[in-house]
Amino acid sequence: MKAAVIHEFGGPEVLNYEDFPDPQFGRGQVLVRVAAASINPVDLSWRRGQRKDIIKPPAVLGWDLSGTVVALGSGVDNLTIGDRVFGWDEHTYAELCAVDASVLAKVPPGLDLAEAAALPLVCSTGFRLISETGEAKGGETVLVSGANGSVGRSAVFAAKDRGCVVIVGVRAKDLSAASGLGADRVIALDDDAAMAGLKPVDLVANTLRGPSAAQLLAKVKSGGRFVSVTGVPDGADKYPQVGIKAQVSKQDPDSYFYAAKAVLDGRLHIAISMTLPLSQAAQGHAAVERGGIGKVLLKP
Repeated sequence: MKAAVIHEFGGPEVLNYEDFPDPQFGRGQVLVRVAAASINPVDLSWRRGQRKDIIKPPAVLGWDLSGTVVALGSGVDNLTIGDRVFGWDEHTYAELCAVDASVLAKVPPGLDLAEAAALPLVCSTGFRLISETGEAKGGETVLVSGANGSVGRSAVFAAKDRGCVVIVGVRAKDLSAASGLGADRVIALDDDAAMAGLKPVDLVANTLRGPSAAQLLAKVKSGGRFVSVTGVPDGADKYPQVGIKAQVSKQDPDSYFYAAKAVLDGRLHIAISMTLPLSQAAQGHAAVERGGIGKVLLKP
């Protein structure tokens, strides 16, 4: 098969489009012919070598995928050959991918198969940030930071769907774009006056790094929660009255299907900025690294 392969760690240029052995699949797994893979920040960090304990070149990157089941391992009873599926696993920048059947969901009718690849990791992360890690309850006030990003958009949707009052926190230059996310209020995190006037909230769902994340700890009520996809921020020990948790992503097929239905219903929009052939994975990584764009899809 063809795949985007790294033989060393480094910049986008280390991604090479070349022949690679077909994946082997076993009991409980299916072989998926990939329709699309999407680029996530974790792909960039693995490419740079930040998880050398996990990935050993030569290796195929990629977590998200959508595609069609073309072969079944023994013991698979929830999928059949020809099913359109999506989910997240590893080594998805390829024509074929072996995946545990238990971590895939079926793509609902009406949703473009390739576009489904944009949803699994970011949506499951955003949804769990609100529902499981944050334990948001209807009527609570939730501030979602970095809400223009795909994880942030997912968190905003999940909080509104639970009946929360949602405040979106973004940079001043992004206020206009954030106004279309369906939140109850939009605030500029880099506007000192606006932040000073913000009343304490029940929950901060954070997707940012650095000073902005630490600043938001001060905006949580005593007994409230601060949950984050970027780890515990500096200075967290100064806020013993706040429940602080770092989220660990988890494969969750139910959340993929929930996201797909919300997209079909027009209640959730995950922006896809660029679709490239898999042979241009390096260009896709470079675009994501520059920032300021939505999801980038790679199609074998």
